[in-house]
Amino acid sequence: MITTEQHEKLRGWFAGRLPDDLFESLSEVTVDREEITVIGRIAEPRLAEGVSDAEKEAAVESRIQEFRERTRDDRVAVAREAEHRFRKKVSWGVECGGERALFTHVAAPVMTRLRQPQRQVLDTLIAAGVARSRSDALAWCVRLVERHADDWLTELRDSLEHVQRVRAQGPDAEDAATHEAEPEDTPRDEQTEN
Repeated sequence: MITTEQHEKLRGWFAGRLPDDLFESLSEVTVDREEITVIGRIAEPRLAEGVSDAEKEAAVESRIQEFRERTRDDRVAVAREAEHRFRKKVSWGVECGGERALFTHVAAPVMTRLRQPQRQVLDTLIAAGVARSRSDALAWCVRLVERHADDWLTELRDSLEHVQRVRAQGPDAEDAATHEAEPEDTPRDEQTEN
């Protein structure tokens, strides 16, 4: 994990080092322990009004492929400098016409210690043909959570708020409110055993 300042310096380095005409704008620079991913926005293809979705999709895919091939040497040169400077691999991606495409990027191995019920979930995904291996099945699960993370996290936060409201209505809530209302130097009655 890097600090906000380190991330800003990293983003600033790429903004200053990238050729001015490489991207329309630098959309995102993300970093983890293994990799720096640089994503930039590129111009959408100019199309006539009213073209079909299929035509637009094909044009965007072609634009992304053209960009990837045309800019390869520039991107490799910047990546070499960055890899030497930051000691991490650099991966590239683009945004174009509402689509995001990542070029070759690091697939880092993940060490996990899964219990049997969790392994059974992965094995079920393999048996159903969703994945070829436990590694593929785990990646599939991560993508599923990633896709639904916003809804799920919102629901989780709402649930936590509900738990806090229920706790506040519990039998200890009145005692806690009474103790909070008492000044610190007010002596409390001490119970004595008979």
